[in-house]
Amino acid sequence: MLEVTDLHVYYGEIHALKGISFRVAQGEIVTLLGNNGAGKTTTLRTLSGLLAPRQGDVRFEGHSLVGVAPHDVVLKGITHVPEGRRIFNRLSVVENLEMGAYTRGDSAVGQDMEQVFTIFPRLKERRSQVAGTLSGGEQQMLAIGRALMAKPRLLLLDEPSMGLAPVLVEQIFETVLAINRQGVTILLVEQNAAMALSIAGRGYVLETGRLPLEGGARELADNPEVRRAYLGEA
Repeated sequence: MLEVTDLHVYYGEIHALKGISFRVAQGEIVTLLGNNGAGKTTTLRTLSGLLAPRQGDVRFEGHSLVGVAPHDVVLKGITHVPEGRRIFNRLSVVENLEMGAYTRGDSAVGQDMEQVFTIFPRLKERRSQVAGTLSGGEQQMLAIGRALMAKPRLLLLDEPSMGLAPVLVEQIFETVLAINRQGVTILLVEQNAAMALSIAGRGYVLETGRLPLEGGARELADNPEVRRAYLGEA
């Protein structure tokens, strides 16, 4: 479904991604692990068209995304839940969800909003509330729900557990699993390696713009280097 080949991305003269290659097959949950500054967010921003690679290719369902504008990337079936949620603080919950469907012209938007409310009942309770007054966990639910309103085939999730209490982290990851079971492929960027590897089928480790490790989730969870660097084990 997604093929990334020899991707080089720069910020000015800073070489942020140094020839990374990876793939995501249809129906998978694939996780991208790494510390702050490793290039995880840069990777997702490149996939969604917010950054242009200097070299390499990104292909989605056989078609290159290089040079494709972000709104056209959404039209092709990819949505991005950014780090820090980036909801519209002054709009209501419903208005944020409607913004997620801005590329659509079909009559099923209302039905899909009800589906989001089924996934996140708390949002239904707060449907008229101004989004900026929601709790952190509720804002994360809204950010994911807004992305789902575009009916993606591939969902890019950037640090969905950031700043959340442990009980909410578990709830968010259970929801990610449920979304995947509904047929949405997921590329998950996450510092909480233990949780990410518990739901993913495969993973890649990103270090200073390179991908030195990849493998099945269980294989990575058992790797001594991964356990030491990302799972807090000596």
